[in-house]
Amino acid sequence: MLVGLETSDDAGVYRLNDEMALVQTVDFFTPIVDDPFTFGQVAAANALSDVYAMGGTPLTAMNLVAFPIQTLSSSILKEILRGGLSKIDEAGVALVGGHTIEDQEIKYGLSVTGIVHPDKILSNAKAVAGDKLVVTKPLGTGIISTALKGEMASEKAVKEMVETMIALNQKASERMKAFGAHACTDITGFGFIGHALEMVMASRIGMVIDSKKIPLLSGVMEYAGLGLIPGGAHSNRRFYSCRVEVNSSVSNLLMDILYDPQTSGGLLISLPSGQAEALVEALKREGGVNTSIIGEVVAEPEGKIRIT
Repeated sequence: MLVGLETSDDAGVYRLNDEMALVQTVDFFTPIVDDPFTFGQVAAANALSDVYAMGGTPLTAMNLVAFPIQTLSSSILKEILRGGLSKIDEAGVALVGGHTIEDQEIKYGLSVTGIVHPDKILSNAKAVAGDKLVVTKPLGTGIISTALKGEMASEKAVKEMVETMIALNQKASERMKAFGAHACTDITGFGFIGHALEMVMASRIGMVIDSKKIPLLSGVMEYAGLGLIPGGAHSNRRFYSCRVEVNSSVSNLLMDILYDPQTSGGLLISLPSGQAEALVEALKREGGVNTSIIGEVVAEPEGKIRIT
């Protein structure tokens, strides 16, 4: 094992030989959007992201499905799988099978296997003091999906949320490797703060985050102000806030967003300071309009994040 449980990384990595290692991950969840095809796309993109976050190339995927076949039409299941397959195909990955069980609640996702050179793994444990921190997608999917469930989300907000969730992190992964990234993680269920702290703890460094540089989805501050905060955000805040120092000028609503659990979020990349602007410009040219430099890695205080 080259990467196991110790660093809370996005995927496990197992060495096959001096030139190749396996990257393995699994992820599935219940629907967060109404359209079955879109749900399939989001779930597949989310699962594939773990391999991209490790600097790997996904090769094969297997479907994981739970479905109430006695009460819902099989056409819904077909659309979910079709949506997933559209992203699997876009990623150039081979679908090699899967497993389905009957359940009262729909669940879908993938088990994904990829490869990476053993010397080129981008775990969350190699951030270096002096690095800049880049985020490749806007935050707020959990809050907007909560607003959607309450039938309070605008069409614009939902459209933007869906677009960011179904976007693969493939290009961001390829570019960060080309620009010499030191460490990476993807931002998902533990929110921005949770996953950033995993990098902080694994790398034994600190972070300073500029709150004004954080990219946000349209409408997310408004919905946060209405109290449309998912339960996972409150759990994340309770668990992680002891390691976060927040400047008094930073709004509590923004902190709600930083703790908001994301689905198929962007990559958080730690890379040499001199390469950060070039990476951002390259990704923006390729459609990553929300890619932003949001902070830096510092040596002290180790194990903590400062929000300025």
